[in-house]
Amino acid sequence: MTSPAGLPPTGGGSSGEQQRLKLLAVTACPTGIAHTYMAAEKLAQAAEQLGVDIKVETQGSIGAENVLTDNDVRTADGVIIAADKDVDLSRFAGKRVVTVGVAEGIHHPERLIEQVRTAPVHGGGGGGTGTSSSAGSGGGGKERSVGYKALMNGVSYMIPFVVVGGLLIAISLSLGGHTDPSGGLVIPKDSFWMDVNNIGVIGFQLMVPILSGYIAYAIGDRPALVPGMVGGWIANTGSLYDSEAGAGFIGAIVTGFLAGYLVLWIKKVEVPKFVRPIMPIIVIPIVATTALGLFFIYVIGKPISWVFEHLTDWLGGMTGTSAVLLGAILGLMIAFDMGGPVNKTAFLFGAGLIATGNQEVMGMCAAAIPVMPLGQGLATLIRKRLYTEQERETGLASLFMGLFGISEGAIPFAAARPAQVIPANMLGGAVAGALAGLAGVEDAVPHGGPIVAVLGAVSGVPMFFVAVVIGTVVTALTTVALVDVSERKRRGQSMVDGLAPQPELALAGVGVGNDGLGAGGGTATAHAPAQRTSSAPASTGVSEDEVLSGYLTAQTVKVRLDSGDKEAAIREMAGLLAATGKVTDVEELVAAALRREEQGTTGLGEEIAVPHAKTDAVTAPVVGFARSAEGVEWGSLDGTKAKLVFMISVPEAAAGDEHLRILALLSRKLMDTGFRERLMTAPDEAAVLDVLREIR
Repeated sequence: MTSPAGLPPTGGGSSGEQQRLKLLAVTACPTGIAHTYMAAEKLAQAAEQLGVDIKVETQGSIGAENVLTDNDVRTADGVIIAADKDVDLSRFAGKRVVTVGVAEGIHHPERLIEQVRTAPVHGGGGGGTGTSSSAGSGGGGKERSVGYKALMNGVSYMIPFVVVGGLLIAISLSLGGHTDPSGGLVIPKDSFWMDVNNIGVIGFQLMVPILSGYIAYAIGDRPALVPGMVGGWIANTGSLYDSEAGAGFIGAIVTGFLAGYLVLWIKKVEVPKFVRPIMPIIVIPIVATTALGLFFIYVIGKPISWVFEHLTDWLGGMTGTSAVLLGAILGLMIAFDMGGPVNKTAFLFGAGLIATGNQEVMGMCAAAIPVMPLGQGLATLIRKRLYTEQERETGLASLFMGLFGISEGAIPFAAARPAQVIPANMLGGAVAGALAGLAGVEDAVPHGGPIVAVLGAVSGVPMFFVAVVIGTVVTALTTVALVDVSERKRRGQSMVDGLAPQPELALAGVGVGNDGLGAGGGTATAHAPAQRTSSAPASTGVSEDEVLSGYLTAQTVKVRLDSGDKEAAIREMAGLLAATGKVTDVEELVAAALRREEQGTTGLGEEIAVPHAKTDAVTAPVVGFARSAEGVEWGSLDGTKAKLVFMISVPEAAAGDEHLRILALLSRKLMDTGFRERLMTAPDEAAVLDVLREIR
């Protein structure tokens, strides 16, 4: 007897024993640690209780583990995808697939196993989870989620190209460049530094197509990658549609979404059966690439060219008006799209006037050019809690690029948070341009940033730096204010919706506490040694006398937590960790943990909380455990109070593979109901340590 959907029954009986339901699952959260493994463990437990065979692939920050093989897929009856990031579904063609968020895998694993019996059959042809329907998801909210994930996917792949290209150009300019009355800021041809510069330029040329391509990939999967990248290249190459300036990163965002959704539409077209195998590798990429390319060149490109030609003429008519007004307008344009058509129109206008003897207009542009990367980099320093570790690293690179007049250093921030970053950039750019115009700053070379002043190409150097500094500060403070307001609104809305807050930005992704333990997420990039899968435990090499690699000891265990609220509990746990002698500044440890809580709760549900901090207030990794009989309100996903509290703290430099391994092991083991019960009932510290030694 089989189910109505044609799957083996999940219950007992001899037939059920002979034809056990065979399921596969993939779990993945944006950060790739806690919730990834919690969902895997819950699905494995539910399957065992229901008499179902299941193999779970975890796609964590350390990479995919327990990977599903072709044979696994061939013999499986259905697939569960519990993920909050894109998962390639092409390998599951012809299988029943149910796709939900990772939280569903944690809280309703039995329901998911039952849903597979009647889930729709995946038709193949690629497609990531971003385009799949999730149970109970609303239409509008789902579409916004897909768009946001696609944008973040593009930004995360673009960042290395921005950083590498920008820094190589900056290094070549600083070490090999000089001013030349006839050629501006130049590097001698056929020199070593020109080769370095050319390599950097290639990185910048690839930046925009990469952004477009991986936005498209996140929406339409592999068939969308080529049209997305080619579309991005066309958008950035103005000569293809008679424009001196291409459409820049904003054009790339447009082509990325157009390519992705065009591919999705083509996939829905019914074709003969014999054509289907070549659709994703030949037909769809060719049709989508050709259609998108021609559409941009003939439909979008011509208006872009016309608009910016007339914009240049309009600027030419303003040269006799107030220098302050002209400087503000040029600053707004320079800051709007950072290397895009608006930026280049202003830049080319200023550069063209140098030959006529008018160097003041280029002086206005030169003051505005570095404001965006410097301002965004400064913002990551003055309000660190609003940014993830990777964003802060990108911010440092942005600062360096700003010193050399490379405005593209701010593009990752603008692409990820356009509503907050672009207005802040424009305000700072306008202030810098206006101040330079007011002071009559002149620039004799077609370049900007502090480097042109250092090399002697700028007159009125003191006021030039005043304009740059004030513009930078305005950009940084405005960015911080707008991002903070946005985060507060989002956090409030998340609580209304019953969801844990997640940050708006994750570069190369990065999200709420890129350590992998909050309710939110980002894209973690660290890689750790292989961990055990949900079906097969493996030794971590920890001896019987050690708990969590020796990070947790009798000194850091407390059987009764006295505090009744979250802040007091964190302070009490910090004092517990300080007993090891590894904490040099308890107050800073508490502050770091509280900053982490502001980004998103570390309450994992199931009466568990794992507050944590990366801070140099500790000299070595240390883990503490305490339990609360009454429970502490922690803002957990499932509304439960935290009774089992683990606090983890690591130095900034040590937040690497070992840290991720401990987090994964801990989050997985805590999904074992029996393990949690033994922790709650252990009579003393020694008994608690005995239970914790089960974590392997």
